[in-house]
Amino acid sequence: MSQVKATIYIKSDRNVEVTKPDVTLGDIFQVECSNPVILAKVKTLKLFHFHSADKKVSRTVLSVLKVIELIHKEFPEAEVQNLAEPDVIITLADKRSGSKAVHIAKTAGVVFLTFAGAAFSIMAFNNDVDTAKLFRQIYTLLTGKVSDGFTVLEFTYCIGLIMGILVFFNHFGKKRFSADPTPIEVEMRTYENEIQSTLIEAYSRKEKEIDVGTTDHTAGHSGPHRT
Repeated sequence: MSQVKATIYIKSDRNVEVTKPDVTLGDIFQVECSNPVILAKVKTLKLFHFHSADKKVSRTVLSVLKVIELIHKEFPEAEVQNLAEPDVIITLADKRSGSKAVHIAKTAGVVFLTFAGAAFSIMAFNNDVDTAKLFRQIYTLLTGKVSDGFTVLEFTYCIGLIMGILVFFNHFGKKRFSADPTPIEVEMRTYENEIQSTLIEAYSRKEKEIDVGTTDHTAGHSGPHRT
């Protein structure tokens, strides 16, 4: 135990993935301190151990208060400043992954389902509002002729639909039309934040969060139990 006065700054993302069962503070947090000796020591402090590494995915939630407690055990006089989230979700992911052919097959399946779903939605909408009948009436009103089902109205509608989708989603392939995030990215970030908040709340309610007072420094798929 070192009687050294120093200010230690720690920062972490809300959701962190690790690749080894023994998790140290440096694996999860970015650490800064004016004292290089303290900095090196803090980074090597062991937080906990995933005892279920044989499972495909193990996860736990770590309270920053527990991290501060561990730092104070080593450096009682140090001041710890947390610059990020009060709780961190830590996931031990299996290093094994499927073959390239499996990834390609999954990607092709997602593309097909997305295309089929979008096409069905557009056709269902057009059928619901009877777009074809509306175009025939407009064409007859403007030209005095009977529409054969494929006129300039249908053609421009198809082009406009494609352009509208591209503008709305703000990208085509890898090309972006502006620096703003796309609607899909916004929805994905919103969904991720809701999932993370739910996980943290669930672990907290079940008292499986690694927090101050936790003496069992092991974690499995459902996290450690408090003692």
